[in-house]
Amino acid sequence: MSRPRPDAPDGKREGAFRTISEVSTLLGVPQHVLRFWETRFPALKPLKHVGGRRYYRPEDIRLLTRIRDLLHRQGYTIRGARTALRQGGGADGPSAVTASPTPDLDELRRLRARLRHLRDRLAAPDGR
Repeated sequence: MSRPRPDAPDGKREGAFRTISEVSTLLGVPQHVLRFWETRFPALKPLKHVGGRRYYRPEDIRLLTRIRDLLHRQGYTIRGARTALRQGGGADGPSAVTASPTPDLDELRRLRARLRHLRDRLAAPDGR
């Protein structure tokens, strides 16, 4: 029998199912994003009761946490995250997965600044 988690804000037991509202709050992701991810990640299949109310199992929440980390923290695209999950970077998989993440925002800004600098140098009449 699972024990209540003292750190669980909702006071539910460790293995209890969670609603989309609870999962949204837990992960800091809007509900519509969780529903969208269901359409893009085939492994994500929360239980749906009559009326369409979603109930997420602990394994669904682990997968959602992994998806959130791949997309929001590591900068993967949806396609890249799906590939990473298929190649072993699943819900309980390693944090360093084999697919290449997209560059981070700071790196893209530095690259854009460098390209602008080169463009301006090429456009200058004296080439400097």
